[in-house]
Amino acid sequence: MDLKGKRVAVLAEDLYEDLELWYPYYRLVEAGAEVHLIGPEAKTYRSKHGYPATATEAAVQTRPEEFNAVVVPGGYAPDRLRRFPPVLDLVRGVYRRGGVVAAICHGPWVLISAGILQGKRATCFYAIKDDLVNAGATYVDEPVVVDGPLITSRTPADLPAFLPALIQALARETQPA
Repeated sequence: MDLKGKRVAVLAEDLYEDLELWYPYYRLVEAGAEVHLIGPEAKTYRSKHGYPATATEAAVQTRPEEFNAVVVPGGYAPDRLRRFPPVLDLVRGVYRRGGVVAAICHGPWVLISAGILQGKRATCFYAIKDDLVNAGATYVDEPVVVDGPLITSRTPADLPAFLPALIQALARETQPA
């Protein structure tokens, strides 16, 4: 699918899960999307395994209407990301304007803190299942769960299901960027 003209924010923070950031990043670029690494600050973050990801923009500098989608990788980064209000504003804003919000592994922690999971079906890494349920979501143990513009997955092993769902949803997304 051709995603030319689509703009996607991929969130970065220290201790991100390598595959859950880079696999979506490059697959979306390959599909023609314009992909931006966004962090709490415009700086270099290190993955769980030490691999660098340089956020070229700080979340406070972004506007939700600039993006068709936001992707929240897992690892330990989501616990840090959810503490930063401009990150939550970006995620919440993309969701409220009908954009695609995708999260994998511990990424749904950010969606919980953004307050967008109430009444939704979602999945996550099993260790945060209770957090998801306590936020008002219905937990589903499947490789990928799509509920409207929300797309969630459990682990890196689910990336082959996560990315096709994300690309398909992004191809259908019609909000102007």
